[in-house]
Order: sequence, then structure tokens, then C-alpha cells
Amino acid sequence: MVRMIRACIQSLLKFVNSGNGLVGIAMILYGIWLMRAWQRHLGHFPFERPDDPIPWFMYSFFGVGILLCVITCVGHIAAETARGCCLHIYVMLVFVVLMVEAGLATDVFLNRDWEEDFPMDPSGSFDQFKQFIRLNFDICQWIGISMMSIQGLSLLLAMLLKAIGSRRYYDSDDDYAPERLPLLKNALHSPSTCVIGDPVFPSKNDAWNKRTDDE
Repeated sequence: MVRMIRACIQSLLKFVNSGNGLVGIAMILYGIWLMRAWQRHLGHFPFERPDDPIPWFMYSFFGVGILLCVITCVGHIAAETARGCCLHIYVMLVFVVLMVEAGLATDVFLNRDWEEDFPMDPSGSFDQFKQFIRLNFDICQWIGISMMSIQGLSLLLAMLLKAIGSRRYYDSDDDYAPERLPLLKNALHSPSTCVIGDPVFPSKNDAWNKRTDDE
């Protein structure tokens, strides 16, 4: 029964964790597209000249996508092995991402001047992103809620899998019977080297007869 529950949680964790990977891949592709557009605008590769401005938004977007893909890989490894160290790392990474997202969402929804908290982006990608969010606010809101729900569910499933433990703690004794039987057989069939009984000493008559024959 425990094996079945653990297998179901592992499958659910892999499935839910794949959502983070899809979001990460989409962010990486969008970041690459922004980099190509910025390269065409400059006419050369970024950072080729020391006086080039730093487009922080596209690189941050690209980096977050890579981070989500790494978290997805760690989550799949943790779900497959169900080991405590992998699950601890995965839970910690997802928790940090959730806290950052919650902080950004709180700043955006509660602070009217939230745009001033971010530096100016020379590429204009941040302004385009803000304009896209304003035009499609409802869709972006549901996408953000879905992402945080996926990450929260992944965190919950990982904690449940950690509570159940690894598969080696719940295997039945029948799985280890063949390994124990040879030891029992050796113990049963080992030759006995102990003899239990009264000690035998030569009698005095035998010793006297032997002495007479010698004389």
C-alpha cells in the first residue's frame, strides 16, 4: 500500500514539475528573441564595446528561465530517487522562487509606483513587457496564479514524498529473504568441532602391563 502511494506521489510530482520546465523553456526562448532583437538594434554583439548599455531585463528573463529548468531537473531527480537530500534541495529552491514571486506580486499590486523600483532598461524590452501586461492584464494574472499554484503543489508533493521516505525503508522482508538464507544455511551446515563427553584416561593396569612387557 505504501509503495502504491509513493509511486502515485512520484508520478504526480513529475507531472506537476514539468509545468515549471515548460515555463522555463518559454522564458529562455523569449529571452533569446529579445537578445537577437537587441543585437540587430546595436549592429554588433552585446558587450562587444565597453560603452554598451546593459539590458538587464532580457538577461534577467533568460536567467530566470534557466533557473526554472534547473529546478525542473532537480525535481525529476528527487521524484525518481525519493532521497532526502534531493528533496531538501528541491524544496528549498521552490520555496525561494515562491518567496521572490510573492514579493514581486505584492509590490506590483500594492505599490502604485512600482515601476520606479526597477532600473531603466536601455533596450526598451521592459517597457514593452509592461505594455503587454497592461493590455492583457487578466490573462497575465491567471498565468501568474497558475505558475504559483504549480510551484505550491510541487512543494506540497515533495514534502509528502519526503514524509513517506525512500523505497528501501518500506520493502517487505521477503525481498531480502534470498540474501539472508545463505547465511542461515552456512550456520546450519557448519561442521561441529566440539566434542562433549567425559575425558578418557589410561587405567593403571594398562600402564603396569606395558611396563612388564618392556622388561
